Amino acid sequence: MRCPFCQHSDDRVVDSRESGDGDSVRRRRECSKCGRRFTTYERVDAVMPLVVKKDGRREVWDRDKLVAGFHKACEKRPVSADAIEESVSRIERTMQERGVRELPSTDVGEAVMDSLKRLDEVAYVRFASVYKSFRDIAEFQRTVESLVSERKRSEAQG
Repeated sequence: MRCPFCQHSDDRVVDSRESGDGDSVRRRRECSKCGRRFTTYERVDAVMPLVVKKDGRREVWDRDKLVAGFHKACEKRPVSADAIEESVSRIERTMQERGVRELPSTDVGEAVMDSLKRLDEVAYVRFASVYKSFRDIAEFQRTVESLVSERKRSEAQG
């Protein structure tokens, strides 16, 4: 494993633990050259379905693209990197368990929205505004009002 800071290839594992979802191992490493620490995640290399875009193009599943989307939506929000990793792993596992060779991109988008709604409502609205291509402020307002109504129902039930 190369150090992301100095590119030296010799490091030692300081700590290993299973991630919260049990699908990966989180390792804290220390570079033997510069002494800086960094985190890596080890997971099974699973065969993921192709993603069929709205225009019919097919793309290879890209975990990094999913993580980047979460980070963009959660930018400057109190959502930890571990929470994002767990959400992405959960989505990957769900999509893989379907046992299909291809899946529509809309299924992935909806899974991301569901996950963001649980993680952070502001991140959810950010993602939804891009994903659903809001055309005006009224669509934005309806989404926020729907979110507020759901929260009130949830609080009343529990």
